[in-house]
Amino acid sequence: MNFWKRSVLLVLALIMMLTFVGCSSTPETVDVDEPVVETAAEEQVEQEVVEESAWPVVITDHLGREVTIEEKPEKLVSGYFITSSMLIALGLEDNVVGIEAKANSRPIYSLAAPQLLDLHNVGTAKEFDLEGCLALEPDLVILPIKLKDAIESLEGFGISAIAVNPEDMDLLKETLTMIGKATGTENKANELMAYYDEQVAEMGKLAGEKKMVYLGGNSDFLSTATGKMYQNYMIETAGAVNVAYEIDDTYWATVSYEQLLAYNPDVIIIVPEADYTKEDILNDDKLAPINAVQNNAIYVMPDSFEAWDSPVPSGILGTMWLTSVLNEENYPFDSFKEDVAEFYERFYDFTVDSEKITK
Repeated sequence: MNFWKRSVLLVLALIMMLTFVGCSSTPETVDVDEPVVETAAEEQVEQEVVEESAWPVVITDHLGREVTIEEKPEKLVSGYFITSSMLIALGLEDNVVGIEAKANSRPIYSLAAPQLLDLHNVGTAKEFDLEGCLALEPDLVILPIKLKDAIESLEGFGISAIAVNPEDMDLLKETLTMIGKATGTENKANELMAYYDEQVAEMGKLAGEKKMVYLGGNSDFLSTATGKMYQNYMIETAGAVNVAYEIDDTYWATVSYEQLLAYNPDVIIIVPEADYTKEDILNDDKLAPINAVQNNAIYVMPDSFEAWDSPVPSGILGTMWLTSVLNEENYPFDSFKEDVAEFYERFYDFTVDSEKITK
């Protein structure tokens, strides 16, 4: 660097120093209250910035993958009926652009978000329509963990996807937390989870004498819920004992007539959408010796809303229904009906027909 350039730089540096000194003297003339106002305003601006820049968020899904969602997702695809119902409960039904197959078979959609029935279906866990899903250009896709390969394919196309496995109450809550965080609906998700906790505590107070309960599955009344299934949690939370709790299986187990007679349950519960009726059990001579049959203590869970025996967002109503059925002296069925109406009004924004709440 020659002499002239060094001189010019020296002069510029002196000018900048003088300018800085001049500015730094300003606070001496400011009123003592002004800095407080400025600080409050700065905090407000800072808070607004935090709220607006909640994204990107990082979700750890049920496959243990860390999924980064760069921006608030506006177009959602749900390939699982549990998460589709969850999106309604979180107030996101208008953001859904694709849904799982057989949506017409689920009454909750026609009751709470009929527009979902007109959406493109992306298939099932056995036959997922990857091409159709891509054509919807979603910002976020939510799929069951069984669709791991499809999830990886979506990521390959630059589409965020999270895998969920809401098979029990804890996993259901984790799924709610994940989706709430990913979509900016954490407050609604927390409100729903708080409702679960409140009702579980309340049902514990209402439970009476422990009764032995047999829960018949969908396809056959000789199929039953094992000790590792969500239905076992539902029975225990209602203050009863699942007669098949010792069966160490994660899916419906088939028992023999002899085993069912040996169980001799006090109460038989038929799940929603079962392929058989209460009369089928009452008219089966082989089952006549069972206490539940002799006392006509056979109840059918209603199917007009959702499968309450499953870990769906309204599944807590299944626990409440069973608590009322088993302990009606403590929890009258009319009170349960009022609770159902309040739940759907609060979280799904529709009015129930109480005549469809049966037992």
